[in-house]
Amino acid sequence: AASSPATAEYYAPPTPSSHAQSPDKRPTPTRTRAPARRKGIRLSAEQLASLRLRPGQNTISFSVHSSLQGKQMVSAAIYMWDSCSKIVISDVDGTITRSDVLGHVMPRVGFDWSHSGVTALYSRLRDNGYHLLYLTSRGIGQSVSTREYLMGVQQGETSLPDGPIFMSPSRLIESFTREVIWRNPEEFKRACLEDIRSLFPVEFNPFYAGFGNRRSDQVAYSAVGVPESRILIINSQGVITHSNRTYLKSYPMLLELVQHMFPPIDTRDSLMALEAQQDFNAFNFWRPLNAFPDSSDDDAHDSDDDGGLDAGTAAMYGAL
Repeated sequence: AASSPATAEYYAPPTPSSHAQSPDKRPTPTRTRAPARRKGIRLSAEQLASLRLRPGQNTISFSVHSSLQGKQMVSAAIYMWDSCSKIVISDVDGTITRSDVLGHVMPRVGFDWSHSGVTALYSRLRDNGYHLLYLTSRGIGQSVSTREYLMGVQQGETSLPDGPIFMSPSRLIESFTREVIWRNPEEFKRACLEDIRSLFPVEFNPFYAGFGNRRSDQVAYSAVGVPESRILIINSQGVITHSNRTYLKSYPMLLELVQHMFPPIDTRDSLMALEAQQDFNAFNFWRPLNAFPDSSDDDAHDSDDDGGLDAGTAAMYGAL
């Protein structure tokens, strides 16, 4: 049967032999080459459409055949979100867990090492229409244990919402060294977040807020457009610090303010209203303390004829 046009280019047509066949020898059968394949981690639009994905989480499986172990299955998830979705980024170690190193060890021996109130806050964010994205520098070899840990965090009647988990493609030792010893995981996180943002329209920023536990998280989140006013850093005592070092809260305290910091976006109209007010709210007009004039400059300002305020002070009074 003739091959289809899509596969004809991958097969070599049989070549007629120029030598006469010996009557006592059978002709050698022509071997057809297997289809040419190219490895890759990205699917084309046609391939994605053929998967018939549903909104939300979709489970996929990869099968590998081995002569020693037989058929082995690996499961993963593909998330299909709307092109105008709002994403909240969350680190894992030190952000959901209480510390980086013990966050790897304590859950393995049966201890709950998560920050109090994190499941209730994240569940409320999901209920308000935000998508949770978990980003960690753990090596890809820890994918199973990391997924099991996040799915198993239970505080009272709440648990962590489902969401994609992005991990470093490096090996365990290399990832652990980068995260704990060299303390520069922002290299991987920034590249990963930039890749995710490229999936959305250029004029739309999907990243609404980010939770982390280090300066490196703040650097990575800020590099991909997360507003400084919504980059929240938590320490090992559970105290959340804002970028200006004056905003001290905790997960339970943020839960009381969640309707103001993370207003519901369950409809497209509410999402458009949120986009419009992001650059025009009082929270964005607050400045760090070093943005205000020193006391030594007071005399200079008093001597001005117009008696005007500096830009930082005017912005604060304008917000009030």
